[in-house]
Amino acid sequence: MAIPVETFFLAPDAQGTLQAQIQQMIAQGILSGRFRKGEKLPSSRKLAGHLGVSRITVTLALTELQANDYLEARDRSGYFVSQNAPEPPAFGAPGPARDTIDWSRALGRRFTGGDTPEKPQNWASYPYPFIYGQTDPSLFDHANWRHCALQALGQKDFQSLTSDYYDQDDPKLIEFIARHTLPRRGILAQSDEILVTMGAQNALWLTAQVLLTQRRTAVIENPCYHALRDILVQSRCHLTPIDVDRDGLPPEALPDHADVIFTTPSHQAPTNATMPLARRKALLAKAAAMDALIVEDDYEFEISFLRAPLPALKSLDSEGRVIYVGSFSKSIFPGLRLGYLVGSKSFIRECRALRASVLRHPPGHIQRTAAYFLSLGHYDSLVRRMGQVFTKRRHAMETALADHGLGVAGRGVFGGSSIWMRAPEDVDITEVEPRLRDVGVLIEPGHPFFYGTNRPRNYYRLAYSSVPAERIAPGIQRLARELENARGTGTDRG
Repeated sequence: MAIPVETFFLAPDAQGTLQAQIQQMIAQGILSGRFRKGEKLPSSRKLAGHLGVSRITVTLALTELQANDYLEARDRSGYFVSQNAPEPPAFGAPGPARDTIDWSRALGRRFTGGDTPEKPQNWASYPYPFIYGQTDPSLFDHANWRHCALQALGQKDFQSLTSDYYDQDDPKLIEFIARHTLPRRGILAQSDEILVTMGAQNALWLTAQVLLTQRRTAVIENPCYHALRDILVQSRCHLTPIDVDRDGLPPEALPDHADVIFTTPSHQAPTNATMPLARRKALLAKAAAMDALIVEDDYEFEISFLRAPLPALKSLDSEGRVIYVGSFSKSIFPGLRLGYLVGSKSFIRECRALRASVLRHPPGHIQRTAAYFLSLGHYDSLVRRMGQVFTKRRHAMETALADHGLGVAGRGVFGGSSIWMRAPEDVDITEVEPRLRDVGVLIEPGHPFFYGTNRPRNYYRLAYSSVPAERIAPGIQRLARELENARGTGTDRG
């Protein structure tokens, strides 16, 4: 590996001749461990030009360092850090830097301490990872994604990719969303009514920032997506939680006044309830009477392997009242972090301006790669393949749950990738979860989804997106055993 010439500089207050300063600079780099054995130094010509000194001065310094075994010269290749160079001293780990700032007073706002739980980074090493939002790499079409990425890097597209879009998005991706993705949900939108985001969570954040203030009120479902609640708490708006039932958010339970209603009508998070068509129309009517906006998070609609999903709430909206949030992260892969917002032009204009002040736009190469992956049909093939596999996994999950008599609280009627579970009331899932990890089982405790201080602690979510069908039954067997042990029976049901 070559050492960049930019890492070399002469200290303005250095003492001694230029030759001595250069020797000291390189020797210190080696002794500190910044320059490692076998690494190539810049040529004497390049180093002299960078430092603004004569080439002979640099050459003399390098020759002296070679004589002292700091460097070695190789024919026609230049100078390298010698394999016999002195070893950097073995210092212990440095102590924490002195910090005299009172951060409890210096921090204007705090963003830590939310409800969003941390999932193990090594989840894939567990034999039974029933955690939501992860995918099975074996299902992904890596070859065609790679082909699309190479196509995006081709001469035809490279000029546009290297240019700054400023606040705009890739026109090919926008066109696909407008002409193919949204019509599947019954939504018609113009290009200036669509904004590409860094996943659905970024879309929700943009929405909260644009629509909410400390004086406005937001309605959320209870339970709901915990990251959404964290976002709304950070916005400092007033929060009104509404308990969901078997059909999702009940419009009759809404308060007399609210500014924004956040809902997941097609696939309630986390209960998986689907809002019937009549209730969707009632929700729109109630929002109109309140003069409130609705934010519809339509996650996982693509994963509809049991039956077709109902039309999106946005498709029933004739007033521009509904803001639609979609994402490709669940259906392609989570690390893609690519979502989109659909709403009235005035709203999208403000979201675009806010996004531009934070990150300009999602990376152009990712947008163009995704556009090719979608437009060439690879995405539809992937979704069909996921549906076939998820059908088998869903059947295996339901069979195993029934065999062990575990309580199901909610399951998606058209598909999805998870089942909402309820343990007996005397079981605290937060106490069971660590013991499950010890036997290779990962689950998602349900209490972070609920609002308030007295949250139920016997709910949990089981996802099957990243667990092979043949591992589901053994994993559920271990889960059932630990739940029995938590009740104090000690009964081994497996």
